[in-house]
Amino acid sequence: MAPQEELARLISEKGRKILVAENPVDLKSLQGENFVYLLQLPEGSTAAGGRAGGFGERRVERLYAFHYSNGSCRKLFEVDSPEKLERFELPYHAAGMQVLLPDGTERIISGVVDPEFVASYKQIA
Repeated sequence: MAPQEELARLISEKGRKILVAENPVDLKSLQGENFVYLLQLPEGSTAAGGRAGGFGERRVERLYAFHYSNGSCRKLFEVDSPEKLERFELPYHAAGMQVLLPDGTERIISGVVDPEFVASYKQIA
């Protein structure tokens, strides 16, 4: 499966996930440059980014990393090792964000466009 198709499938699948991107996500045109991280959370997770009074689940089951630039998309890596995943912090400010899929449809997913957060992920990976 092509990386662009895989990312679109991951975004469209049911389940709890948070998207962290450097710029707004447009998988139709793939114009500009963007680093996109998809954090898959356990089913039934209450973690949308923050913990109320220290409570709530803050665990990531799997992380996918993609990069696209000027019409080309590639998968950077996929991580499911608990030891590696614990180094990736969930964004506290994740909210509903719009993603444009390759077929032109729009999908709303929990996530954040935050270049500084992406920079921190790049340092870990």
